[in-house]
Amino acid sequence: MVTGARPVALRATYDAAHGGRWTSLHGAGREWLWHGPEPGRHEVRPDDAFVDAGGLEECLPTVRGKPDHGEVWSRPWRSAGPDTVVIERPTFTLSRRISDEGGVVVADYRLAADPGHRFVWAAHALLDLSPAARLDAPAGTPTRLHPEAATLLPPGSWPTGDRWLTGPWPAPAGLTLDTFGPDDGTALGAVLLDCARVQVIDGADRLTMELECADQPRSTALWRNLGGWPTGAPYRSVGVEPMLGAAFDLADAGPDDAAVVPPTGEVAWRLTISAHRIP
Repeated sequence: MVTGARPVALRATYDAAHGGRWTSLHGAGREWLWHGPEPGRHEVRPDDAFVDAGGLEECLPTVRGKPDHGEVWSRPWRSAGPDTVVIERPTFTLSRRISDEGGVVVADYRLAADPGHRFVWAAHALLDLSPAARLDAPAGTPTRLHPEAATLLPPGSWPTGDRWLTGPWPAPAGLTLDTFGPDDGTALGAVLLDCARVQVIDGADRLTMELECADQPRSTALWRNLGGWPTGAPYRSVGVEPMLGAAFDLADAGPDDAAVVPPTGEVAWRLTISAHRIP
């Protein structure tokens, strides 16, 4: 933490009826969550195409793939006690409790499923950041570029048939990813492997996201859309996404790339989000 940075009390709000989506993460006059141009989020029904309304979406049991952004974002969650919501699906039950005691937002999750059940989860947080913002993660962290990055590399750089290309953070394969900058018409996804804690720095503000989970792969996914997506009507959106697993698509996940329910039948994890500001 930068010397002199002071804690900022954060508060989170969410919409249980519409996928448990986090609608706000705010403190000291700043809203951290971006909200997009796509209408119709409240009219979504299960199996509809994803509506990119911003905020923080809960993605489970996959991010990309089928169904796009997972099964739980498009379904209502039910209340199960103070600040606690639950969603039940045929193969799993997920509960989440969000608290903000002391100004630090803590989200505790618990997934119950048959032993051996494989899944990917991501807190798909789209952040409202200036072009000067950057993402701080340990230098050298192995980072998987996904195939849309191939067009940004020299011809022949992408290994034929490979699902991803791995290189060290902050510039895997020579692509600088830790700074966002102005819109340049690009959009790409990456996964920082075995990276459970990152910090977003934007001017005087810092947002720290940390994921705790025993015996499961923890990563941070990055969606860096600088006006390159979607085709025809692109806009800017930046996602910094704590993740269980190491691949966007569960179908692509190798033996070590997905979370796996142990013999106890449960996986518990905690997401902690804190903020600081330099006076």
